[in-house]
Amino acid sequence: MAEANVELAEPNAPGETVGPMIPPTGLAPPAHGTWRRLLRNPVAAASLVVLLFMALVALPAPALAPYEFARQDAGYQLAGPSARHPLGTDDLARDTLSRLVYGARISLTVAVLVEAFVVTVGLAVGLIAGFFGGLVDTALMRVTDVVLAFPEILLAILLLGLFGAASARPEASLVLVVVALGATGWPSLARLVRGQVLGLRKREFVEAARALGATNGRIVLRHILPNLLSPLLVAVTVDAAGVILAEATLSFLGIGVQRPYPSWGRMINDALDYYEYHPRLLILPSLALSLTVLALNFLGDGLRDALDPRARNRS
Repeated sequence: MAEANVELAEPNAPGETVGPMIPPTGLAPPAHGTWRRLLRNPVAAASLVVLLFMALVALPAPALAPYEFARQDAGYQLAGPSARHPLGTDDLARDTLSRLVYGARISLTVAVLVEAFVVTVGLAVGLIAGFFGGLVDTALMRVTDVVLAFPEILLAILLLGLFGAASARPEASLVLVVVALGATGWPSLARLVRGQVLGLRKREFVEAARALGATNGRIVLRHILPNLLSPLLVAVTVDAAGVILAEATLSFLGIGVQRPYPSWGRMINDALDYYEYHPRLLILPSLALSLTVLALNFLGDGLRDALDPRARNRS
């Protein structure tokens, strides 16, 4: 019975290496406290509002956009803002507002799919390597190091070049971008998870659970995985900003999402020839991209502070 008490008491102490410790039942700290601390941060709260707005615009894009993203309105090339086209048109007479709305949908879709890929692979590799150690850890980390040896954006360009993204159908190009960014993004998360697990597996509450006969699967699911949720959430939020920026970079270079899909990066590239006389074509997608990336970064910082066990103890 004494061993069981140790198991229940240990996770409530703040962890030095893994952030907020979570009881072995797998339950997260009270959500209302985390939300209260997050919303108390004005920058994080404003960032959350921006991201919610982007999501509410992106999800119902076909219903909100005045026109289809590829529809051309003959005779309205490079037209200024008007009742017919609130933000004007581009050089091919396509409605700028509609393309911005669909661009938000593409950017957020890529970010969500890439982060799902990254979390699935990175979490699995990090958990296995950190928990079992030994030769398994060495083999998985050497593979991770090989991928990390290449700059992510350059490796993504290489993968897209090998798979012929530039000549692919527009629908296939979106899938290729997700695969390329996911394949280059998981190693950093895997190393983060491994480092957390290496610290957790030697803690007393894990040893107590093992002494009581818990299987490896139960230890991972009930004791280790819940303690990874906080750092994982922060890492994914910040990494999503890098994914959106990387997708825009690839599309700007012409090897990302292909025409006629309106990626913000592609819109910026198309506007370069007209920015002197029609600066809105460059400013609007740049502003949308910058706001989204900054909001994700600031929200990640706010989440890190809100999930900090020292902040939770102070409150």
